[in-house]
Amino acid sequence: MEHRIETTPTLSDLFRPVQLGPLQLANRIVMAPLTRSRAGADGVPGSLIVEHYAQRASAGLIITEGVNISPQARGYAFTPGIYDDAQVDGWQRVTEAVHARGGHIFAQLWHVGRVSHPSLQPGGVLPLAPSAIRPEATVYTPKGFQPCSTPVALTTAQIPQVVEQYRRAAPNALAAGFDGVEIHAANGYLIEQFLRDSTNRRTDAYGGSLENRARFLLEVVDAVAGVCGGERTGIRLSPVSPVNGAAPDSDPATTYGYVVAQLNAFGLAYIHVIEGITQGPRDVEGGFDFEKLRRSFKGFYMANNGYDLALALEARRADLADLISFGRLYIANPDLVERFRCGARLNVPDRATFFGGGAAGYTDYPALTPLERDAAWH
Repeated sequence: MEHRIETTPTLSDLFRPVQLGPLQLANRIVMAPLTRSRAGADGVPGSLIVEHYAQRASAGLIITEGVNISPQARGYAFTPGIYDDAQVDGWQRVTEAVHARGGHIFAQLWHVGRVSHPSLQPGGVLPLAPSAIRPEATVYTPKGFQPCSTPVALTTAQIPQVVEQYRRAAPNALAAGFDGVEIHAANGYLIEQFLRDSTNRRTDAYGGSLENRARFLLEVVDAVAGVCGGERTGIRLSPVSPVNGAAPDSDPATTYGYVVAQLNAFGLAYIHVIEGITQGPRDVEGGFDFEKLRRSFKGFYMANNGYDLALALEARRADLADLISFGRLYIANPDLVERFRCGARLNVPDRATFFGGGAAGYTDYPALTPLERDAAWH
C-alpha cells in the first residue's frame, strides 16, 4: 500500500542545513525514537540494528530507540542497553555506520520505571517506581504482551543510585561514538512518573510540591549534561499524553512551564515535545499552549506527533518549531528526506512487524530507485 503526499515541497529551510550546538545537521528532519525490539536478549545491538540506522542516515538527526541505562531500566523484551562493554561496542558499530553516511545520531537514555514486568527484571523482582501504583498498560515480554505489575516504591536512598545510572550511561554513549544524548522524560516512564502528581504520591523531597516532583528530572539532567555538555544533551517531554497508564498532571501548563524554565539553566541543545497524545490526536480536551513552551525555552524546540510533510512545512513557515521529528513515517521510509523533497509516494508500514522479529518490516522497506525519483520530480 502507498499514499500520495499532496503538498509539493517549496524552498523551505526544512531541507537546508542548520546548526545544532557543535553539529551542523544536513536538514531539520529528525528520526524520532522507535522501539522495535530487535536487540539480543543481552541488550547488544547487532548487525540488523546497524543496517536499520545506516539506512536512515539522511535524516538531519537520528534519535535512537530508548536505550536501557541499567538492567532494572528495562520494560520491553529485546530492547538494547548501554550499561556494559558489549553493548557499547555494538552501538559503536551503529554510530560508525551512520557517520560514514554523513549522518548524526543521539542515544535516547531510558528507564521505564513502573512500565515493566518481573520477567524483564533481574532476578524476576518487581519493577521500581516513585510510588507503588500499577499502571493500566501492557509491556512486550518474551511471551508476548502482558499487563504491567504493581511496582515497588523507591526509597529515598535508592533515588541517587538511579541518577547515577543515568550519569554512567552518558560517558558510555560518548564512548560508543554518539554525537549526544536525549533524556527520555516522556510517555509515562520513570522521569515523568516522578513529575506528574497523578503518579507520584511521595511525601519526601521527591514528592508533593511541584519543585519536589521535578527534582528527580533536574538531577538527571544535571548528571547527564555534566558529562556530555548541555550542547550535546536534549530531553523529550509529553505534557498532555496519557499513554502507559499515566493520567495527565492536574495542571500540566504550570508543571511543564516550570520544568522548561528550569531547563534553561543547563544550556540544552533542544526540548523534544510530543504535541498531544502520543501516536494519537494532536488536540486534547482543555488544550495546551505548546507555543508558550517554545517561546520560553532558550534552545531548539523539536516538535513531534502526527506530522506529515504539509504540517512540517507549515510549522517552519510559521516558525512554530526549529526541528520536526517523524516516527511512524520513518518505519517504512528509510529515505524519508528524499521522498519529502521530491514529493514521492510513501511506503506504508506493516504493523505486524513493529515489535520483534528480523529483517522483515525493519530493514527491507525499499528506497526510491533513480527512475522513481526522477518521475516524482517531474
